Amino acid sequence: MSVFIENELEDSESFPEKYISIIKEIISAAGEYAQCPYECEVNVLITDNEGIQAINSEQRGIDAPTDVLSFPMIEYEKAGDFSGIRDEDEWLFDLENGELILGDIVLNYDRIKAQAEEFNHAVAREVAFLTAHSMLHLFGYDHVEDDERVEMERMQEEIISKRGYTRDYEEE
Repeated sequence: MSVFIENELEDSESFPEKYISIIKEIISAAGEYAQCPYECEVNVLITDNEGIQAINSEQRGIDAPTDVLSFPMIEYEKAGDFSGIRDEDEWLFDLENGELILGDIVLNYDRIKAQAEEFNHAVAREVAFLTAHSMLHLFGYDHVEDDERVEMERMQEEIISKRGYTRDYEEE
């Protein structure tokens, strides 16, 4: 699994390395959880309220910041079903390493810190939660309908809880 992370925060030192490790850990855990049969590639952008608002406005026509954005490369007939992906769909694979390109994740560090405080849990847990959430979107899951939301929340919790990022997780 290749995870490419770009930090566009003005002070790039303000996003601790431990959170980069958590992002990579949860991306890998989500791939295992989804039983993805391919080696995959994911791109992650770390930004702030202003950066994500610009992307949200440009890509979705919503001129407001959000906590995370997901841009899947694959259109699944059924969420989490990789059987529709064919090796001959060359545009889905990185030509250099042969990995399946799942898509892009944009994380808003300003919102991550605020939500961790609001929900009274560790920033690390919020990083893990939003990364898992976004990975499920990259696997074709959505939460438009209430039953979809409940299912996604269950899967997110399973992914991060197995790695120890529960609501009582304490920062080191």
